[in-house]
Amino acid sequence: MTSIEKVAELAGVSTATVSRALAGKPTVAAATRARVLEAAQELGYVVSASASSLASGKTRNVGVVMPFLNRWFFGSVLKGAHRTLADAGYDLTLYHLDSEREGGATEPGDPRRTRLFEEFLQRKRVDALIAVSLEMNDAELESLRRIGKPLVGLGGPLSGVPTLSIDDVAVAKLATEHLVSLGHTRIAHVSGTSTYARDFHLPAHRREGYETALREANITADPRLVRSADFTIAGGYAVTRQLLGDPEVRATAIFAASDEMAFGAMIAARDVGRRVPEDLSVIGIDGHELCEFFGLTTIDQFPEIQGERAASTLLRELEPHTQHHAPENVSLPYELAVRKSTAVAASPA
Repeated sequence: MTSIEKVAELAGVSTATVSRALAGKPTVAAATRARVLEAAQELGYVVSASASSLASGKTRNVGVVMPFLNRWFFGSVLKGAHRTLADAGYDLTLYHLDSEREGGATEPGDPRRTRLFEEFLQRKRVDALIAVSLEMNDAELESLRRIGKPLVGLGGPLSGVPTLSIDDVAVAKLATEHLVSLGHTRIAHVSGTSTYARDFHLPAHRREGYETALREANITADPRLVRSADFTIAGGYAVTRQLLGDPEVRATAIFAASDEMAFGAMIAARDVGRRVPEDLSVIGIDGHELCEFFGLTTIDQFPEIQGERAASTLLRELEPHTQHHAPENVSLPYELAVRKSTAVAASPA
């Protein structure tokens, strides 16, 4: 195995300079760093992670906490975060805060969540943490401050923490306005259940955007047009079959709070003999990779980019000797992507 001494000899520097260069220390000149990296690559030298950790007190490992592993959105966020962290030379440790209760997300006081803050993070095996769709209470935030772990939140504001989030009210309003612009007035909303409102109240905010768009268009909101599901294809399918089977509802369009529920709605419409978009327009939110296949109109919230930006923000927090601005919540981008699942409302017979 190639030693650090051989790298130093080939690069024409001291072993201490090699160590600083490979650790990314800012005290090493760019030209010297490039020479060291070239020598290390030529000789096949790989830094010992354990030795580097002991010397620097840093693990070059970032923890990512999220409530679901089996949902496309969270997998896409994780993919973007991992790519950015890996490019910067960081490993990633995933903490899955699932729960046995319906909805899957944990609440403060849940034993698994308590262990994360009181045991796992205390071991100092990660340098920092990204919390995805996790609304922390004051005690949890204080535990992170005590152990000096930089934290970035994704999904909603956290007190005193750099966060990134999408405006769920504005996103839902845009989706509903698209249907209104096509002449629809009987617009149903497939929302999330109350168990998904624990962190940052996403279902409530998306319903608020839906109702705001209707009100501004002088359309009376009909509570019979609002149905709740669990953000899955199966959930969207089940409530849409019930909705379309109700003779008093007469929906001509559906705004689903997620693309997966929208997929379920489209399948349910087909199964009850309703054509999309001739008889029923459908729009979702997310930017799911299957939107092209289904022809689904959606509000793309670019989840991979969300993960990349969260990781980039955290990497800036980890930079030494950097003056940071006061933590604030940064709004993330979104965009209407029109496909063939929405069309002008049919004229009444």
